[in-house]
Amino acid sequence: MRITRALRFGIGALAIAVVATGCGGGDSKSAAQHAADGKLTVGIKYDQPGLGLRNKDGSFSGFDVDVATYVAGKLGVKPENIQWKEAPTPQRETLIQNGQVDYIVGTYSITDQRKEKVDFAGPYFIAGQDLLVRADNTDITGPDTIKGKKVCSVKNSTPAQNIEKNYKEAQLQTYDTYALCVEALKAGSMDAVTTDNIILAGYAAQSPGQLKLVNKPFATEKYGIGVKKGDKESRDKINDAIEAMISDGSWKTALEKNTAGTGFAVPQPPTVDRY
Repeated sequence: MRITRALRFGIGALAIAVVATGCGGGDSKSAAQHAADGKLTVGIKYDQPGLGLRNKDGSFSGFDVDVATYVAGKLGVKPENIQWKEAPTPQRETLIQNGQVDYIVGTYSITDQRKEKVDFAGPYFIAGQDLLVRADNTDITGPDTIKGKKVCSVKNSTPAQNIEKNYKEAQLQTYDTYALCVEALKAGSMDAVTTDNIILAGYAAQSPGQLKLVNKPFATEKYGIGVKKGDKESRDKINDAIEAMISDGSWKTALEKNTAGTGFAVPQPPTVDRY
């Protein structure tokens, strides 16, 4: 009797453990399936002014937020039924793979390495890597002048990898967020921050008279919308939405609104890559 009870207890505990483990990482439904249910969980950045920013009142704003909202609308989901989730650069693939988000619109550069883990719709924007410096800085005028300089970027980001690979004489420092890099730049502990020009333009606009964009792009990045690997249905529907946003003028309107006053020149829209 004792053996039977112990065995039953052990099986029961194992079943509970399996259920608990299965519930930890989200569910197996695709983005399109969740949209059909009327709700979506979307990953964005919380700390990038002009792109993905959590405001003091708890609302969200920026070009990426507008793109994500437009896409959700085309999938049949109203703005009030979008649950926003922070998607820091080092965690993006994990969030998608675990089903914690349906898709991510967070300055997410399309790379071959990332395509091994997730799929991308888009691109919805093509950015150029640039440098942000203090307004009184005259030493740094482009990537060829960062030798020996303390340059900050986000760990595991494409811009950081570019500096590490192609500008080895710069002193690269990596933080978890660009906001931390910008604070270090303001404090004088960093000489420059590097990432995509549209991101840096937002930070420059947030600190007028303190920071400036060098305006010498030296690499291009294609921003895509990340979805679960193999989820062709969702990717195709999101691609349709991106093309619709470009063709009906909403893309340009959103970009102009979110970069107003930064001196950022709105580029031509990209061509969606239906690989």
